[in-house]
Amino acid sequence: MSKLRYGIVGGGEGSFIGVVHRNALALSGQFELVCACFSRDSGKNQRTAASVGLDAARVYDSFAEMAAAEAARSDKPDFMVVTTRNDWHFEACKAFLETGFHVMCEKPLATNTADALELKRIAKANDLLLAVSYTYSGHVMAMDARNRIRRGEIGDILMVMGEYPQDWLLDMADGKDHGIATWRIDPKIAGGSNCIGDIGTHIEHTVSFMTGLKIVKLCAVLDKVGEGTELDNNAAVLLKFDNGATGCYWCSQVAAGYDNALKVRIFGTNGAVEFDQEASNYLKVVKKSGPVEIHSRGRGYVTAAAAAYAVIPAGHPEGYHNAFANLYLSFAEAVKDKQNGTLKPLCEYDFATVDNGIEGVRFIEACLQSASAGGAWVDL
Repeated sequence: MSKLRYGIVGGGEGSFIGVVHRNALALSGQFELVCACFSRDSGKNQRTAASVGLDAARVYDSFAEMAAAEAARSDKPDFMVVTTRNDWHFEACKAFLETGFHVMCEKPLATNTADALELKRIAKANDLLLAVSYTYSGHVMAMDARNRIRRGEIGDILMVMGEYPQDWLLDMADGKDHGIATWRIDPKIAGGSNCIGDIGTHIEHTVSFMTGLKIVKLCAVLDKVGEGTELDNNAAVLLKFDNGATGCYWCSQVAAGYDNALKVRIFGTNGAVEFDQEASNYLKVVKKSGPVEIHSRGRGYVTAAAAAYAVIPAGHPEGYHNAFANLYLSFAEAVKDKQNGTLKPLCEYDFATVDNGIEGVRFIEACLQSASAGGAWVDL
């Protein structure tokens, strides 16, 4: 099977998420990195290229230059990956879409809804795929939870609880350079939100992915803990969904003792499921009047569509990189189907679409609107 060729923006020396994308793409052996703009710093750009064995002739100083040059090649990439900081997502995606490339973009898709909608318009006008890398929906047991909910195992959904506490910003309200944290707390780069935009949106997408529910209204309180803090680092959100269910989300980057504790609980009329990102190889399943069951990834009872993404036996943990890799495998399937003229409805693939990305941006903006109005209820 021939490999899909891709190019990437971001992921230079000292970066986090761009390197994760490259590592995840390498896991399956189905992708080949052929061009990049790793960094605006020329030295970092070339050193990173050398470290991954990339031809220096296909290393660019800007994503605009990369888009124009690669579009003219006979061996151009099959898709592009955008892993820059938030404020460049729109321009990078726009440049690639307008020159004919499918795109996988880091979340959030854009820093405002108008830009997100414009990207959808450009993608549609050019008949291209635009996806967003919401990591946690790539976990096998998150997929298993979705499949069980879809086939009615827990009945009608009554209530959703989501939380995502971290503590890594507790000591960072001092104005110093803290690497990847610095741009996230700068409104000129991150946009109007830090905590909701960085991790709250992961709760929103994970719940949406598992349940298929749409938020119809919410009220939010966004806290800015620490002197000089410009953007939220702790948030609480109440929600109402389109089926009448209610929800409560909490996310924090100042919660002492927590690393990366995304957890989602879905309660229905006949049972419940619980997914814990830090124990992502397992899913808690409860049937009404039955015992609590802990389901293990890789076992025969895992739903078939989810089990297809498992690559190693149960008891050998799969994690963060595997979740990213699974998103790319699904995206690759869609890219190949598109090339072959056999593209299915996008709801039949397992990656977040441009519409999911728009929903994420709208969620962030609604939380900001509600908080600025003192926690008033806001319609989505």
